Amino acid sequence: MIETLLNKPYWVIDILPEQVPEDSAGRYFAIERYFLQQPGITDIHNRFTAILLKLNCYSDFLVCFPDQEQQIRNPEPEKLVSWINEEQKDLCIVLAGEDVLITLNHDDTYMTVYNPSEALINRIGSLAIAHSLFLWQPKQRR
Repeated sequence: MIETLLNKPYWVIDILPEQVPEDSAGRYFAIERYFLQQPGITDIHNRFTAILLKLNCYSDFLVCFPDQEQQIRNPEPEKLVSWINEEQKDLCIVLAGEDVLITLNHDDTYMTVYNPSEALINRIGSLAIAHSLFLWQPKQRR
């Protein structure tokens, strides 16, 4: 199921308001490296954690790790926080019954949401704004 969802349209929850063009004159990779260091990455992960915890109020979560087959349904909030902030695990979260996948890699400054409905996009967009993040859909490549 996860493999199928990874091929669906996706949105990005990010520290930036839109995709950086490939030919940008800016310093994307230097800035990304900066935010991946402490204390920046902890701040970003705290924002992601807050979004996920609030989203779990509306949707059942099935949490798994890319290197394991075990799924944990609606883990305790403290456990989710620990996985993201302390153990720095990469997570796949399936929203049960919604055919939606959220991925979070510990060494990224963004989360990805695959196959969301319009209602879910609106909810995640509100949560992202509340936590000083942005939600955008990548430009389609031709």
